[in-house]
Amino acid sequence: MTILQALAGHYDRLASRGDAPPYGFSNEKISFAILLSSDGSVVDVQSLQDMSGKKPLPGIWAVPRPVKRTSGVASNFLWDKTAYALGVKVDVAPGTSVLAEREFAAFKALHEALLADSEDEGLSAFLAFLRTWQPTDYGTLRHAEDMLAANANLVFRLDDGELQFLHDRGAARTVWANHLDKGGGSEGLCLVTGGRGPVARLHPAVKGVRGAQSSGASIVSFNLDAFESFDKLQGANAPVSERAAFAYTTALNVLLAPGSRQRIQIGDTTTVFWAEARDPDQSAAAEDLFSVLVAPPTDEEEAATVRNKLQAIADGRPLAEVAPEVREDTRFYVLGLAPNAARLSIRFWHAETIGTFAERIAQHWRDLQLKPTPWASSPPVWRLLYETATQRKAENIPPMIGGALMRSILTGTPYPRALLAAVVARVRADKDVNGVRAAICKAIIARNRRILGTAGEGVPVALQENSNDTAYNLGRLFAAYAHAERSLAERNATLRDKYAGAASATPLRVFPVLMRGYEHNRAGLAKAGGKKAGTGVRVEQAVGQIVGLLPGTGDLPVSLTLEQQARFFIGFYHQERSFFTRRDHGGEPEQLTEGEE
Repeated sequence: MTILQALAGHYDRLASRGDAPPYGFSNEKISFAILLSSDGSVVDVQSLQDMSGKKPLPGIWAVPRPVKRTSGVASNFLWDKTAYALGVKVDVAPGTSVLAEREFAAFKALHEALLADSEDEGLSAFLAFLRTWQPTDYGTLRHAEDMLAANANLVFRLDDGELQFLHDRGAARTVWANHLDKGGGSEGLCLVTGGRGPVARLHPAVKGVRGAQSSGASIVSFNLDAFESFDKLQGANAPVSERAAFAYTTALNVLLAPGSRQRIQIGDTTTVFWAEARDPDQSAAAEDLFSVLVAPPTDEEEAATVRNKLQAIADGRPLAEVAPEVREDTRFYVLGLAPNAARLSIRFWHAETIGTFAERIAQHWRDLQLKPTPWASSPPVWRLLYETATQRKAENIPPMIGGALMRSILTGTPYPRALLAAVVARVRADKDVNGVRAAICKAIIARNRRILGTAGEGVPVALQENSNDTAYNLGRLFAAYAHAERSLAERNATLRDKYAGAASATPLRVFPVLMRGYEHNRAGLAKAGGKKAGTGVRVEQAVGQIVGLLPGTGDLPVSLTLEQQARFFIGFYHQERSFFTRRDHGGEPEQLTEGEE
């Protein structure tokens, strides 16, 4: 099933439950309603804003779908901004207004053409309003300043005791439906439904993708001659019916709406997901499970529950046992979108059962496992990407890497090599070998060995004191040297600051220098006595054990590959944390704080 077909099917399910607007309508931000008397005069202006927060916010209402505006003038049906609906707009100078004659004329002309034959009381009153309203009277309206300041959208209602807006009246819906049918393009075969109908020349805008234009962007569009063929213009090059174009874009806008629980941000990729099931509760259960597996909650108790589920699935327990509320054969879709000027790029598209996705996410969790565990709860996918960014800022995450990582998780394929390169580069740049970075390195190497059969020793989850991997042992040795230096005295420029990058890349050149520095630090610890002397003995034992696994100083590698550098940092993390770990009487490791021995 294609992306557009799956989205159109999702719209049908949403519309049947009343969770999506009907054909030809769109959920838009509406701030005020103009109340009209039967003779078309303005009775009052009512605020539709949400006043529960710190500042008023527009309400979300289903209105006839908006027109696409660029630099031209085009009017919406029975709603619009003050420039169109009332003929007044904000001037260039703050706090001042000017008449919007062209906009109001377009608004009036559209409704004169569409409503001329209507006998509905409300629509007749609206026509009377348009014929008698003078934009110069705008200042007499209640909320006049607020409407301009907010650049507000307005709707209309007849003051007849009913709360129904004009665009919701049966007569108005009939007029609008007839207008849509007449306004469609030429008849053609729809690539989404397989049926014949008016082909959409332009598809409705998709809003809510981070980084895309706030007015919306398109998945399907043709705006240059180079994209067209056989004399077909715009949408005719990929014929999609008006109804199918409306259906797929409406479904996407619902998924991308603010506060949607079916939307997560992973790097530059806005990801949406949905389940295909007749029972809404079954769909919701599958969607909730996917959401917490990909982005676990921060609450400690809830995070522990998610972690236990992941571990159980990774251990091979069936989904029906781990999450009995979810049917593992429920069809599930995941779509990743990224901005591309006025259009949207598809980063990834996957359709599987929720059971398959759960198993692959659990395998991702298993690949990430590292001891000592560097996190309190399972790390969400977006959290991993921050380890690739300068200063751990979202805007510095390398482009496309988020989509590539998510794709590898959902398909069970090797992680992107760019992720390993980015993490290693960040470690070498800022000298921070934290647990999350070590876990990412470990996960990439482990998955490559399992799937691609790459050469080399298996990467350990916990400290492996008898490893024969030279890069891993060099990382351990560097951690022991750094621990000895830090235990002896605080220095402005530490061993890690000066040599971490070079030691991981060119060990033959660096480690002889490090050995001489270590001998000085070891002697200083022995002379210091007390806890420092004890630390010196512990480090010396570790160094002796590690050196016994390495080739002679002159036989150290001249350079290390990218994967070997990753193994170096994994060894560093394991060995460094071992200096802050002791075993209780039962033999279980216990984490110490730094400075405690």
